[in-house]
Amino acid sequence: MKISSLISVLLICTVLISVISVSVKADTLVKEDFQQESFSKTVDFFDYARAYATLNGIPTPPGFQNQHAYLYMNYINTSGLQLFHAGLDNITNGGPASFRIPMQSFIMHCKTNNRSRDVLLGSTFLMLMAFNETSNTIYPGSPDVNDTLWASFSMGFDLSALNATLPVLNSKTVPIALTHSDDKLQWSWGMKYTNLTALWWRTWIDPINPHFDNSWPVAITVYDELTFTYSLTIDPTSGTATLTENHVIGRMRELLLGWIPLLWLHYNSTGTYWLGMKTSNDTIYDFIDNNGIKMSIVNFQSSIMADHETYSQTSSGQNVTNTELPVANESLATYADDGEKISDANFGSKDTYKLFNYTADPTETSYETYNATARTAKAAGFASNSGLFVYHIGLMKFLPLVVVHMYPQLYERAKESITNMSRANYFYLIGYQVYSGYRVEHDPVLTVYMSAPTLGTTGLPGIGGIIIVGIIGIIAVIVAVIVLRRRGPKDEPEVPPPPPQA
Repeated sequence: MKISSLISVLLICTVLISVISVSVKADTLVKEDFQQESFSKTVDFFDYARAYATLNGIPTPPGFQNQHAYLYMNYINTSGLQLFHAGLDNITNGGPASFRIPMQSFIMHCKTNNRSRDVLLGSTFLMLMAFNETSNTIYPGSPDVNDTLWASFSMGFDLSALNATLPVLNSKTVPIALTHSDDKLQWSWGMKYTNLTALWWRTWIDPINPHFDNSWPVAITVYDELTFTYSLTIDPTSGTATLTENHVIGRMRELLLGWIPLLWLHYNSTGTYWLGMKTSNDTIYDFIDNNGIKMSIVNFQSSIMADHETYSQTSSGQNVTNTELPVANESLATYADDGEKISDANFGSKDTYKLFNYTADPTETSYETYNATARTAKAAGFASNSGLFVYHIGLMKFLPLVVVHMYPQLYERAKESITNMSRANYFYLIGYQVYSGYRVEHDPVLTVYMSAPTLGTTGLPGIGGIIIVGIIGIIAVIVAVIVLRRRGPKDEPEVPPPPPQA
């Protein structure tokens, strides 16, 4: 198996990797915003968190005063549904450099359909994860403990200093404005990231010993784009509200591998290069295909109620909390502990994805359709990998602050569990087993069952029973610190090292 050539290499870059310098004009987020029918604005979420901490006498971490995280926020408040979306534009660690990392989030608050009890739902996209199946693979087409895995974190670096033959790779963010129809029954918005640079880390998800190799990333890759588009449609006649998402994992344009400093292999769509000289016609897509590298996304789902616990199971009644089950043709339903249904993630309704073969069609207009895989996974394989997710875990605690203004009665429970990976209803992995580094489009589905008040607070007629059809790939706010450092003292968890410096 040729994958050994990928495992054996060390990242070659000792050349300075610069980061983007971005100036973002930020709006102010106040509690009155959440009483509006809708809003759309860019907010420094760390400023918001600092203001909340000051007002409530909460101490902030050292150095936090100089950090900034600019989020593109959209909010819709109608017919008994509060829908909050935030997409990260860029984040700083106190210096002049900004890092553009694709983070998206949804928080939904509603009342349950049958008993009108308040529920808060969150669903987190944790990361992209590339994988290669071994002869001992357990779940074909899905990354598992016996496979070779690489966590892929997009960091927004500009790699133009690596080699004169490389294009300028400045990442850009393009917010897609919140719009609505004249009758305000149709809403749409989104966010597009381009030229995303990712570091691949060798990763293990064995729940007994989850960890990653933080000595060096295995590779540097550049994705053409990562795009999220959303549409909310309210139908008073049928009593439904439908939230759909389409996510696009753009084709990989660059792949850098190497053994020693300054000696690297550079793959792109035209061939293989070494020190700027073409050495082979094997393209990046040939390399990925020949080595059997596939792609997947890692997610976890959570939900809370004020005075009840929740649980999740398949349509056939199998519990999925902290279990490993193929669910490609199943729906995962979440219930209150007294049996009331809250949400339903139907993997079978969107079990295919589109793959755009750039080699065959550089315009990326034609595509082939393939079956996606889906399965649940044990939470400890990810939640206990504190070194890999140390900054995610540390800063996801800010997410529940918006709940204070959406439904404050659930804040105390939300801050303890809504973004806590170890307390998720379930983890689930979606695998794209035919990949080759090409563009992937997929829009899996989540259904939330809720009821609306008799009188809508936004002027729309009340709807007796509303079904919210949303995304499986909902992404909770993961406001991550981007100062990546090497392993600290023995009592500190593993963390990724910094990008190679000159």
